[in-house]
Amino acid sequence: MRVLVTGGAGFIGSHVVATVAADHEVVVLDALLPEVHPAGPPELPPGVRLVVGDVRDRATVDAALAGVDAVLHQAAMVGLGVDVQDLPDYAGCNGVGTAVLLAAMAAAGVPRLVLASSMVIYGEGRYRCAEHGVVRPGPRRPAALDAGRFEPPCPACGSGSALAAELVPEDAASDPRNGYATTKLAQEHLASSWARVTGGRVAALRYHNVYGPRMPRDTPYAGVAALFRSALERGEAPRVFEDGGQRRDFVHVRDIAVANDAALRWTAAAEPGTSRAFNIGSGTTRTVGDLAAALATARGGPAPVVTGEYRLGDVRHITADSCRARAELGWRPEVDFGAGMAEFATAPLRAASTAPLRAASTAPRR
Repeated sequence: MRVLVTGGAGFIGSHVVATVAADHEVVVLDALLPEVHPAGPPELPPGVRLVVGDVRDRATVDAALAGVDAVLHQAAMVGLGVDVQDLPDYAGCNGVGTAVLLAAMAAAGVPRLVLASSMVIYGEGRYRCAEHGVVRPGPRRPAALDAGRFEPPCPACGSGSALAAELVPEDAASDPRNGYATTKLAQEHLASSWARVTGGRVAALRYHNVYGPRMPRDTPYAGVAALFRSALERGEAPRVFEDGGQRRDFVHVRDIAVANDAALRWTAAAEPGTSRAFNIGSGTTRTVGDLAAALATARGGPAPVVTGEYRLGDVRHITADSCRARAELGWRPEVDFGAGMAEFATAPLRAASTAPLRAASTAPRR
């Protein structure tokens, strides 16, 4: 089978390519933007064909889809962004790019899609108030955050201490709280519409916080794991925002790659017109402070510094239930947190871009 991997030269995409290429013929479509790939593309497995171009360019996408049976769509602009001026880029890369890809797939008769989505579409996680049951906290308030009150209050009684964070299932309501999250949800809606109209089959994989070799370094668009790792490499202490108690699920990139391979098999058996979301996480909840401490210990670097700073576009807690992926995809993560952090502490990261970055109007506060 011939499989197209968009964004296949990127951090996650390159690992997906390495996994899928073991059993399938793979074509990679990647724009190889210099700010993302300043040192050029990573070495791809033998036999993988690279098409250099933008997923928003229909002619390029049409050429990449020639003879393709399924698509693994990893191409996207990632992260929270550094400024509201990033919104057109997010909407273009993630929204328009996905729309162009789906239109081209419909024209070419390609019926199977694995979409790289994200748990950020949920916004804040699932919370339970001792008095009011399951509740949905409202937007974060700068005044509360400036005062160090990071836990979201119950919208009914105003109590934050009474809220307990719980795992989020796939059928939870979406509540994207930044531009990136909004475009990831838009990708899912576009893919679902495509499936209904064409009889295609979609597996939308809602990734948790992915880490591992070849993460980009020293960029505000990178994940927190890469930022901590880069600081330690410079001999600096990781700077932990808020109080370090933010709950996350850190999942290794090799487990993400295997999940894509499992989802690819699922699309072969799914009913035409089906679009199904799957949370993809390790199943183990950790705090951001846990992450910083584990990396510092494994690297032998300075201990983390808790700063009390915050980003308004962040959420306090988000961890999701990944049981559906285990039951329906036959997938389960294999990389233990401790072992993964020990590897990541010294793993090679992608070279940093020398391109200047815009000043951030959504920069850390305090």
